[in-house]
Amino acid sequence: MMFLRDGFAAVSLALVAGCAVGPDFVAPPTPAPPGYTAAPVAVVTRGTDIPALWWELFQSPALSRLVARALSNNPGIESAQAALKAARENAEAQRGAFFPQVGVTTMSSRQSSSTTLSSPLNDNRYIFNLHTPQLNIAYTPDVFGGNRRLLESQQAQADAQQFLYEATRLTLAANVVLAAVTEASIRGQIAAANDTVQLQQRQLLLLQRQRKLGAIGIADTAAQESLLAQTQGAMLLLEKQLALQRNQLSTLLGQRPDEALPERFELADLVLPKALPLSLPSQLADQRPDVRAALAQLQSASAQIGVAVAARLPAITLTANAGSTALTVGSLFGPGTGFWALGAGLVQPLFDGGTLLHRQRAAEATYEEARAQYRGVVIGAFQSVADALQALDHDTRMVDAAAQGEEAAARSLRAAQHRFNTGDTGLFEVLGAQLIESQAKSTAVQARASRYADTVALLQALGGGWWNQPVPH
Repeated sequence: MMFLRDGFAAVSLALVAGCAVGPDFVAPPTPAPPGYTAAPVAVVTRGTDIPALWWELFQSPALSRLVARALSNNPGIESAQAALKAARENAEAQRGAFFPQVGVTTMSSRQSSSTTLSSPLNDNRYIFNLHTPQLNIAYTPDVFGGNRRLLESQQAQADAQQFLYEATRLTLAANVVLAAVTEASIRGQIAAANDTVQLQQRQLLLLQRQRKLGAIGIADTAAQESLLAQTQGAMLLLEKQLALQRNQLSTLLGQRPDEALPERFELADLVLPKALPLSLPSQLADQRPDVRAALAQLQSASAQIGVAVAARLPAITLTANAGSTALTVGSLFGPGTGFWALGAGLVQPLFDGGTLLHRQRAAEATYEEARAQYRGVVIGAFQSVADALQALDHDTRMVDAAAQGEEAAARSLRAAQHRFNTGDTGLFEVLGAQLIESQAKSTAVQARASRYADTVALLQALGGGWWNQPVPH
């Protein structure tokens, strides 16, 4: 046993000093362009960090509560947590390959020897009991680093799963915020559509009175009835969208649609951030969880090349066993019952029909695939930020234009009401001005909602600030 202990120690020292076969992973250079878009965007503050709870920028306690509930109850989060735990346990399991494998076996049997041969026992019995407990030790030194590369691959897989977990949390939070913004937008459009329906109903009543007096024909009232029916149909469609949106929000929270959802969202309940944080382009690859996951997958693929190379090299196995054999349990470990054995083996693949060679080439091709995928994810990350920035730039102009249109419609309505009060115009002009104002309000609601949605898209594209979360103790 002393020999085995000293041998294991010597092999361990050799492993620490040795090198693992296969390429040592080097991360691709991080892109660092001067900006995300050709022209600067005024609604962002360049070089600022993103808070971990980025949804609190909208200053809605109800929204913050909803996101917290979703992150606690959504089945997708639970699934990602379980996958992360499995990946970490697999990595820890691989560490066992660096240690001797020790096991105990025991066997008891009743045997009968052939009477044509001499009895194996001193008392010449041919039927006897035999008890054999035995300690077995086996150790495979990681001479060429195959186990180290395999552990590196497993650890990289665990890292990838960690970043996929963060990506799942980010996507869920963004979907909850977008669902709330969409609900607020639909409610605003329904309110505007309801005002339009009431105005069109009043116009229809006036037209019907004029028709009774013979001032207009049936075609005029029929046209107004058709317009009213179209507006009512559009409002019913909005109400359908609202119901479906509420169902989606319940699902994101990890509950059934029939369960209570007390929170209701209006655009007035949300605050539109005036200046948004924008991290530097050189930081994006480190902050995007999907990019970090792709990088970890690339490292895992690199380590698998070393695993494939090591499989083609000699493998050394050290074994030892010791035990006792006796005719009765009480005689075990007595004088003359012990035995032991030491062994060493070497296996060198000589011919396998090219199996191991092609596995190595497959691992190298898989690495090239992972490298191309990583590059694609990085390019996609920059595109998503650029898309969100340009959308926000257009949203800003759309919100301003919609606000100007709403203000102009309000002025037109005030002027029409003044002329009506002085007798210079009829009620039709006032109703028409009210209808224009209602449509302007609906346009303003949609423009503001688009600005909110693209704000969420930018914060998600920048990584969502997961790196600022407090470290659990």
